[in-house]
Amino acid sequence: MGESDGSPSDGYWENWKAYWRQRFAFLEYHKRIFLIPEKQLPKWSSSDVEEFIASDHIHGPVLKTAREAATIAAYGSGIGAVSTAGLAWKYSKSPHGAVMAFGAGAIFGWTFGQEIASHWLQLYRLDTMSAQMKFLDWWKQKSEA
Repeated sequence: MGESDGSPSDGYWENWKAYWRQRFAFLEYHKRIFLIPEKQLPKWSSSDVEEFIASDHIHGPVLKTAREAATIAAYGSGIGAVSTAGLAWKYSKSPHGAVMAFGAGAIFGWTFGQEIASHWLQLYRLDTMSAQMKFLDWWKQKSEA
């Protein structure tokens, strides 16, 4: 009548946890590199990124495309923030409303800019996370040497 130790639901939950652990495995890497590092990674410059792009013929172009997409998203964020805050100020003359519209416009603009860049540069075909992880591994090895 009571559940035994080897019930089918135990296997289900273990599979469920293993599934999500696999999906978010990159978080473990980020935690090891950024949140709880043994040694802090030094800052890198755009010339370091360009050096990686030139040295890695597989992940370099993907990283370059991802950086272009981030630039497009940043422009979208700026345009969204300024235009939304301008409209809010024009019609309400409320400083706190304009500030809130500025923040919301920045978020919406970033999102729309990222979507436009994703389709324009066809990021859905690329593994950008893998390229960024390869860059971090490369930078860690280079900075330790």
